Amino acid sequence: MARIEGVHLPNDKRVEMGLTYIFGIGLATSREILKNARISPDTRVKNLSHEDVAAIQKQILAQKLRVEGDLRKEITLNIKRLQEIGSYRGLRHKRSLPLRGQRTKTNARTRKGPKKAGSIIAKKKSPTKK
Repeated sequence: MARIEGVHLPNDKRVEMGLTYIFGIGLATSREILKNARISPDTRVKNLSHEDVAAIQKQILAQKLRVEGDLRKEITLNIKRLQEIGSYRGLRHKRSLPLRGQRTKTNARTRKGPKKAGSIIAKKKSPTKK
């Protein structure tokens, strides 16, 4: 099992797809890394030699890619900065609401979480005058 940037890549996957298990590397970046390292994208992760793994790591460093912990830290700091300056996006992050203009009246359950139980209680009817 190959270990790159602290991530164990799945053995039975192609290298091209296996690299996408690293946070911050997508399919396009994976293909570029393999092309520069002169490794076939069709190779399975279990068939990689130690030299191939070293070449992939070298390419990630050479391209100055932020991956895994560094990238997560940068994203967290960016969100914290938005919250500290009091921007609209920062407030939406604090309240766990969508940031980019989506409607929230009916949708946004992924961001807001499950429905609250108190919202289904019907309002009491006010007594009518005679």
